[in-house]
Amino acid sequence: MPTVYDVPSDVLIERVREYLKINTPDVTPPKWASFVKTSSHVEEPPVQTDWWYTRCASLLRKTYLRGPIGIARLRKEYGGRKSKGSIGKHKSPGGGAIVRHALQQLERAGLVQTIAGKGRVLTGEGRSVLDRLSFEVKKQLEKSIPKLEKYG
Repeated sequence: MPTVYDVPSDVLIERVREYLKINTPDVTPPKWASFVKTSSHVEEPPVQTDWWYTRCASLLRKTYLRGPIGIARLRKEYGGRKSKGSIGKHKSPGGGAIVRHALQQLERAGLVQTIAGKGRVLTGEGRSVLDRLSFEVKKQLEKSIPKLEKYG
């Protein structure tokens, strides 16, 4: 059975995003989500109206691959290079409130749990959802690219 490791991340994240929108009422964008930038190195807020679900889907995937993982490590994952003009570029972490609130919502949905002193990991239900959606994505890709069947 294909897992998260076996399918392209962009296709999987889109599929998980749609799943979160439809099946998890606990995951909703906060009121402030339409006004914030995702990091201090970004110049403008996201143009996607449903970027919150995409970030939550991405957090689920990163937690699957790298868990247990904490807020600081996830901020680093979503960070980038901030332009300082003539001084040069410096690293800048991603927004901590976005990561924190998204993970709290995913915890309420029962997809993520906290391990004290270590960080967040997927629950059995969260792992099952991602594995099932990976299987669906793999089947969908096999229809459009028949050569993928041999990687079964």
